[in-house]
Amino acid sequence: MSNGPAGHGARSTIRPYRETRGDARIRTFLHTADGIPLDSVYDPPSAVYGPSSAAPEAGAGAPRPASRDVVFVIAHGFTGDVERPHVRRIAGVLRGHGAVVTFSFRGHGRSGGRSTVGDKEVLDLAAAVEWARVLGHARVVTVGFSMGGSVVLRHAALHPGSVDAVVSVSSPARWYYRGTAPMRRLHWLVTRPGGRLVGRYGLRTRIHHRDWDPVPLSPAQAASRIAPTPLLIVHGDRDAYFPLDHPRMLAAAAAGHGELWVEPGMGHAEHAAGDALVARIGDWAAAAAG
Repeated sequence: MSNGPAGHGARSTIRPYRETRGDARIRTFLHTADGIPLDSVYDPPSAVYGPSSAAPEAGAGAPRPASRDVVFVIAHGFTGDVERPHVRRIAGVLRGHGAVVTFSFRGHGRSGGRSTVGDKEVLDLAAAVEWARVLGHARVVTVGFSMGGSVVLRHAALHPGSVDAVVSVSSPARWYYRGTAPMRRLHWLVTRPGGRLVGRYGLRTRIHHRDWDPVPLSPAQAASRIAPTPLLIVHGDRDAYFPLDHPRMLAAAAAGHGELWVEPGMGHAEHAAGDALVARIGDWAAAAAG
């Protein structure tokens, strides 16, 4: 797939926040290597009381600040965007462990371009990671959900050494999967003109009409190329989109390098990732990133 004009997202009237010492929120548009504007937000770390944002014991004293060295770059799922409540909630939990960068993928929300459903989105994540480095953070952790989960895998494989840890949640392992009803509906949304209209006007997602050419590196192939960067694969045992053979295929491709968490009772992606799980991910990532 390739992208055409930026679309209505490029005409957003959101103005950037003033760049400060890194302790203030920033909202701006980043630009990808192929010229797509991305609606992006930086949130500084919040103060927390020890691991997993637990409340202090009596007499424990002042809150321990979250690390200003670590930044989490969140890659949302298909039809998400930086303003969705579930994205903001996850960002809020991860701020207890470090700073957070969120952004809308191309074709989503106020960002420009059209969605390529995981292909050119690697360029979007690369722009967000670069911004996180420019803001002065020494350790960068990418955390992706569903489509975003496949993007963080491919980004780490294609740009070795660019991040310090990778977390992939509810990601597919292979392309063109249609084995569940939700995935059959998603294929209709992406491949049919009527589906793309629903995406544009009903889901705030503008989808490119062209097929992939060439077909991008699959998530499983990417997982095999991420070592030695720490990798965490998280998947729910009630995921209605991708059954458990997907995370197991990713873990097998990582050949013992990636850690696999199968979460009992969890469904799919951001909506199903509770605050306690996100806090555990934050604990793991902050430690794994060194």
